[in-house]
Amino acid sequence: MAKIGESISRIGADKRVSGKLKFAADLKFDGCLHMKLVTSNLGHAKIISIDKTEALQVEGVVAVISSEDLPKPMPMYGPFYRDRPLIANGFVRYYGEAVAAIVAETEVAAEIAASLVRVTYEELPGVYDLETALSASAPVVKSPFQRSQIPESNNVFDQWNFGWGDVESATVDAIFEGTYSFPMTTHFAIEPHVFVAWPENDGVVILSTIQHPFLLRRVVSDVLEIPLSKVRIIASELGGGFGGKGYPKFEPLLAFISLKYGRTIRLKLTLEETFYVGRRNSSQITVKAGFKKAGRLVFVDIVADFLIGAYVDAAARVVAKSAMAGCGIYNPPNARITAKAILSNTVPGTAFRGFGAPQFMWAIDSVMEKAARELRIDPLEIRLMNMPDKGEVFLQGEKPCDGDWKSGLKRAAELIGWGKPKQKNVGKGLGIGMKTPAPATVSVATVRLHSDSSLSVLIGTTEMGQGSRTVMAQLASETLQIPIERINVTNGDTAIVPFDSITASSRSTVFMGNAVTQACESIKKQLLETVSEKFGFSLNQISYEEGYIRTPDKDLSLSEVVFAKFGYVSGEFVGVGTYKEARNLHHPLGGGVSFYEVIFAGAEVEVDRETGVVDVKKLVTVGDIGKAINPLLVETQDEGGAIQGLGHSLMEHLVLDDHGRLMNAGALDYRIPTTMDIPHSLISDLIENQDGSGPSGAKGTGESGIMPIGSAIGLAISDAIGIEMHSLPITPESIWQAINNHG
Repeated sequence: MAKIGESISRIGADKRVSGKLKFAADLKFDGCLHMKLVTSNLGHAKIISIDKTEALQVEGVVAVISSEDLPKPMPMYGPFYRDRPLIANGFVRYYGEAVAAIVAETEVAAEIAASLVRVTYEELPGVYDLETALSASAPVVKSPFQRSQIPESNNVFDQWNFGWGDVESATVDAIFEGTYSFPMTTHFAIEPHVFVAWPENDGVVILSTIQHPFLLRRVVSDVLEIPLSKVRIIASELGGGFGGKGYPKFEPLLAFISLKYGRTIRLKLTLEETFYVGRRNSSQITVKAGFKKAGRLVFVDIVADFLIGAYVDAAARVVAKSAMAGCGIYNPPNARITAKAILSNTVPGTAFRGFGAPQFMWAIDSVMEKAARELRIDPLEIRLMNMPDKGEVFLQGEKPCDGDWKSGLKRAAELIGWGKPKQKNVGKGLGIGMKTPAPATVSVATVRLHSDSSLSVLIGTTEMGQGSRTVMAQLASETLQIPIERINVTNGDTAIVPFDSITASSRSTVFMGNAVTQACESIKKQLLETVSEKFGFSLNQISYEEGYIRTPDKDLSLSEVVFAKFGYVSGEFVGVGTYKEARNLHHPLGGGVSFYEVIFAGAEVEVDRETGVVDVKKLVTVGDIGKAINPLLVETQDEGGAIQGLGHSLMEHLVLDDHGRLMNAGALDYRIPTTMDIPHSLISDLIENQDGSGPSGAKGTGESGIMPIGSAIGLAISDAIGIEMHSLPITPESIWQAINNHG
């Protein structure tokens, strides 16, 4: 049996590493049409004309679709706000926005035709950075009906205010303040985005590289104005998601075209094209914190500005949700957090691993470090004295602290040799990551026990490399004591599997894990009741042990119980489990916190003062995960997140020119960590106190590894050079300039 807490190999890992796994881009569709997008070469412009003449003359071209070929008024879509047209309609609002779509019999014909479409633009003033976006004279990104009415700016989509106590009247001995910026970054999943649509049963089927198939189903149903039952979404196994494949991209457009021509249509983006479908929201966060001399935090006052792009996508949700927990795990008696989602003529911001938390963590940890330095308190100690104990309320109105967090921070410090003498130009830094899962969501699981005692587990959770199928199989195996080799997990097809809100927010182990366990317990109950009924035993005479029903007479196999219930023609037992949290209309996010995803990081770096080059000697993470269902999967998720965080800490950022054009799209110009950048020592440690809300006390993980890395590495660099750094990524150039400007 596969036990909870056992590091069994991930299901399907052999196919992934051998190249045998068929990703969406590998699938072939006979007789399908192919799409290629024509995109804008300006950040903001009016479309004067689209000349399709030459493109339509290419052999094999079926159509060149622009806004004039789509319904009027233009259908709009979006996961939370319907503000995005199927294709650019009269204006382009960011560089890379699709203005036309070639539909052809072959990919080659589509590519040739796309190069022959002539688009004439009238360039308009654009908003490409926060300073411009917030100025009183800023060009307007969107008309007023598409944004909230915030008086101080034309481009604030919405604003959220959180807090407790009274910041203004708090009495303190010292105030420390700083402004910290976080870059736009791209998700850079190696697998490209792929979308396929075809008509079926008076509706449409969409195969997509999508993390949230049921959310996509809702969006497509709304856009097409057809019942949910007529929209089938197949989520292929993903080669990385990180939030970039979470929300609808071009699926609604493909659905329209597929139904119009009655044929299968396929769109595969290049890696460079994926840079234009979503990115991490950049931010500028100012933190003002008041302290007593002994180091006790009295108030925190945060103003956070997020540049979210031309369309809202999931960005407003990112800003609101991360802002609610903007103080991290610190527990000041007074707090005020003001966060704004600000529109710009840039690629739409969306979910990205950490969902806004890395931006806040970098800012809050930096101010805590500054306070420690000025108050002459050890940075570890000032953090410890301002962290909650287990059971203590720290985020007012929410669930109390659900972990022994101080021990986690101490462990991270211990692993990097905190307090021990350092060599010249070597620095150490600590970071704390915390986020909350998506509130008020639902997961449903169906488990089928077959006549041969094998098991089918049906879940809506998407497999994107995190090992969800393995975890769910382990939970089912332990609950029903059935060997994991006899369990099959099916996911990703809305016509087959039951509802799951999203595969994100590190929620799957808790929410879907509980649902799977409930479904298995339902089957166990049915088996016991069947034996009681068919064999004449009372329920207190029988028990379920080691995959058998033990009776006073003999042990009955599960197959024997199935046959006793259904006869030798056979049937199956079906269990359904539902795990959900109630929606609270009075809560600013619609629901409360189910668990806290908390992790600690420590970094040791060496800086070459002549070149600014950073050598990460040691990087450690310590995750408060309640219980690791599969420790190896948890550890490798944390390690992957840490390396991804190393990217936005040291090198990754999207660069725009004065016309809003993205200058470093693609693998050659956008720098991500390689094997040459891996720390000399990379350690992922786990704290397991079984204090979570998931099966066996598990908490969510997966996003956590990335959250504290900017703080740990950034503060280690500051420690090494003796200069506070305010902007990520901290590149060799920025370090060299800081050292030389500092004198």
